[in-house]
Amino acid sequence: MTRQAPWWLDRTVYQIYPRSFADADGDGVGDIPGIIGRLDHLADLGIGLIWLSPVYCSPMADNGYDISSYQDIAPEFGTLEDFDRLVAEADRRDIGIIMDLVVNHSSDQHPWFLAAKQDRASAYHDYYYWRDPAPDGGAPDDRRAYFGGPVWTFVPEVGRYVFTLFSPQQPDLNWQNPAVRDAIYTMMRWWLDRGVRGFRMDVIDLIGKDIDRDLIVEGPYLHGFLQEMHREVLAGRDVVTVGESWNVTRETALLYCGRDRQELDMVFQFQHIVAGWDAKHGKWRPQPLDLVAFKKVWTDWQQALEGDGWNSLFLNNHDLPRSVSRYGDTEKWRDRSAKALATAIHLMRGTPFVFQGEEIGMTNAGFTRITQYRDIELINMHREMREQGLPEHQFLEGAAITARDNARTPMQWDASPGAGFTTGDPWIAINPNNATINVAAQRDDPMSVLAHYRHLIALRKQHNVIVQGRFVPWLDDHPQIWAYTREWEHQRLSVLCNISSQPAHAEIPPGLAGGQTCLICTANPREAIPVGPIILDPWEAVVTLSDLD
Repeated sequence: MTRQAPWWLDRTVYQIYPRSFADADGDGVGDIPGIIGRLDHLADLGIGLIWLSPVYCSPMADNGYDISSYQDIAPEFGTLEDFDRLVAEADRRDIGIIMDLVVNHSSDQHPWFLAAKQDRASAYHDYYYWRDPAPDGGAPDDRRAYFGGPVWTFVPEVGRYVFTLFSPQQPDLNWQNPAVRDAIYTMMRWWLDRGVRGFRMDVIDLIGKDIDRDLIVEGPYLHGFLQEMHREVLAGRDVVTVGESWNVTRETALLYCGRDRQELDMVFQFQHIVAGWDAKHGKWRPQPLDLVAFKKVWTDWQQALEGDGWNSLFLNNHDLPRSVSRYGDTEKWRDRSAKALATAIHLMRGTPFVFQGEEIGMTNAGFTRITQYRDIELINMHREMREQGLPEHQFLEGAAITARDNARTPMQWDASPGAGFTTGDPWIAINPNNATINVAAQRDDPMSVLAHYRHLIALRKQHNVIVQGRFVPWLDDHPQIWAYTREWEHQRLSVLCNISSQPAHAEIPPGLAGGQTCLICTANPREAIPVGPIILDPWEAVVTLSDLD
């Protein structure tokens, strides 16, 4: 990367989903005081940045991604004073806070929208996208929302339809209105002045849309708006920004984060996620892991951004299932598969993101009934998928693998009935395997998943080859083994992971072999990765560091 070694380059980010992390007051909902009480866990893990999912005021139709006040804290999470204390306590541990910036849409309870829907002549009416009914009185067109249902929501107070790309409770903000952009930039500066170290920008690729031409994703105004945001808010501030986009490609990524752009530091891309979805039913009919195709996506992105942009490295977040359930083996090899997956991801070029509970190998929720879920997307799509002919049992089978609520069950701190998360009734059921999978059980175990994550995060800070090294893929067509090297100056990092539950045979070429120091051995003691034939145990990960002189 050509930038002058920004402060965040060797840091690992930890995502906190506040509703499910730690509940300090016993109401069953996680909160900011609860987060403060668990900061030592993150410091011990080696975390350098916290991405905090939304804690703003919200009616919680989408668990906080529907914001009714951008400059206040939801009462269930605490107060602004609690937030300021979180920033200070995190900073004391050399951990920065990244806020979740959700500005493609607001809540329909935001004062802007409440004013907008009362009077067409209101200055706030143009804060949103409105269209008059079609000649027959119906919606302007038949486009569908991402969370199911029509994209247009009728508002009787003004007799018009408002554009709601996600749900009726989340009207899209009209970024083409300069007053909207000014209000957002003012809000961003306000949070930065409170000490936050940057922003994760929710579905940021959607803000530049032209709805009349149906140019929604990466629309014609997107990069002009991001460049303006950089000039008005980010320029001159030593912060980090990451933009979420389900639509960014290798061809468009550098428009966001290339060295000659003044927009963002990195993007979240999801091509490795959607590669495992069904062509018709999407994530509700997930396909088995095709490791060769999966590796190719990662390799393509590593090579596309090398020397110019910057990658985000992740398999988990609040919108995705638990990686060890989706890609690993929770029946026999849970710990080892969690370690192998983490090894393969963390040692590539980019910034690793750890989602709460990932560091102890938390698994999917195991829900079997629709009534156990809380997510607005799943509830809406359940209805739509049934209407499309997907049988109930197949929908539930898919949801058990890929539903967002799989990641949202409470953090498993200990083996108690409340998992150390709460003394009350949790807002969503606790995974009963907290009796065996929890922080307390792993904290002092040198062979635990937690210890492995601690080690991976420390390695990034210790070895510049992990941060800066050139990525070289190996054994691309091997159906079980994920292998690559990182090379920087006179060092080579060799990474070899068996991503399967069977022994894996391979022929190691000279360019992949590694000697002097074995940094990671998750199964058998090994001193090197030798040239020639090798057999890896199920889910075995081996990493070596070599001098090339």
